[in-house]
Amino acid sequence: MPKVVALRRYPLKSARAEILPEVDVEPAGLRGDRVWACVDGQDATIGSAKHPRRWGRLLDVGATLRDGDPEPTLTLHVDGREVRAGTAEAEAALGHHLGRPVRLIREVPSDPTLHRTLPQDAGMVPQWMDDVPPGQDTVTALAGAQPGGRFVDFGAVHLVTTGALSTLGARTGGAGAVAARFRPNLVLDAPGDPEPGQELRLGDVLLRVVVPTPRCVVPGLAQADVPADRGVLSALARHYRVPVAGLGQAACFGVYAEVVEPGRLRTGQHVH
Repeated sequence: MPKVVALRRYPLKSARAEILPEVDVEPAGLRGDRVWACVDGQDATIGSAKHPRRWGRLLDVGATLRDGDPEPTLTLHVDGREVRAGTAEAEAALGHHLGRPVRLIREVPSDPTLHRTLPQDAGMVPQWMDDVPPGQDTVTALAGAQPGGRFVDFGAVHLVTTGALSTLGARTGGAGAVAARFRPNLVLDAPGDPEPGQELRLGDVLLRVVVPTPRCVVPGLAQADVPADRGVLSALARHYRVPVAGLGQAACFGVYAEVVEPGRLRTGQHVH
């Protein structure tokens, strides 16, 4: 029977994952997931490693959300120091680390946008962005982020499966088969990804799969203990281009799901 083998949340968008043994799942996703973001001090765009030259070093920043605080804040590990989000010290430390002035926010602005660099591999450019050449920088809306919500790209919960990772590993010689590359919330020990419309019962949590997850440049970047590997993007472009919700085709890996019934989720929990 499939089960949950890893729970990961990202209190600060594009920072490193926090590995959890258990977590509450709310209607908007894992409690504390992507509740903070960096904002560029010059053009007010949201910080995202989708533009590696501007924001790739966010992937080196650790973020821990301390449960039980009346107003949870982040602890950011920058150059070995710990600084608390919501302070001038944290913004100064991050600005120094990133080489650009930044602000830290937890309220989604009315029209959030971000810079992104499209992958060089033509098959990695989504069909709805065919007018932008591969490798070019562009600015797009942060589609999943709404005022009052979180800084998500699209779905409330992102998951990958061990079976899909194994298949990818066979296609890349093993180098690409690392869940951390894809920044999921859940890793399921299952033979393959569930299909859109399928419902997953995990204890008292019920998820409904919405769409496959279009991929960007991030899976090919160095992050945490995973080295950079452009071959991952090549494999995605060749083998994983599928239709996405009537928008055209895109190179996808993993799936987005919505929360139908919230509850407590634990590693080792079986999936029905």
